[in-house]
Amino acid sequence: MIGVRSGALAVGAIALAVPALASGTIGYGSRAGMEVDVVSMSGIDTDHAIIRTKHTRQNAIAFCREYIGKVTADFIRQELAVPLNDQVTANCPRGEFTDFQGGRYRFAGPSRDKDSMAKYAVISLPSGEVADGSMASGYPVNITIFKALCPSRAPGDY
Repeated sequence: MIGVRSGALAVGAIALAVPALASGTIGYGSRAGMEVDVVSMSGIDTDHAIIRTKHTRQNAIAFCREYIGKVTADFIRQELAVPLNDQVTANCPRGEFTDFQGGRYRFAGPSRDKDSMAKYAVISLPSGEVADGSMASGYPVNITIFKALCPSRAPGDY
């Protein structure tokens, strides 16, 4: 019973740290409505953190309504055809994590670049490029994914 309560408290703390998770969704892209449903979470804040997701028809409808401004069968079908991994993972102690497109990143703590819009340094592992905090760099989506997987590593605002 104690383990169940502790687990519930941990999920509650994660939901508070990442507002989208409180509604059972997490973003996969920077446009309005680009969210998938959270199916399960395990190993949060460990070297095997996993959030499993499902891209549902309701997610596609929300994207069509919120971003495109029109809900049609064609738009829904196109959105559901977008290739996405059904999970994101992290090795929290190492700061390494994945996004929904299979990209690999490393969270490197507070940003030291005074000109960056980013509070934290998020580095693309294949290229070594550091996200500058802009939507175009993928920073808002990626830092949200990392915070959901490893909430104790990047506390507070981002």
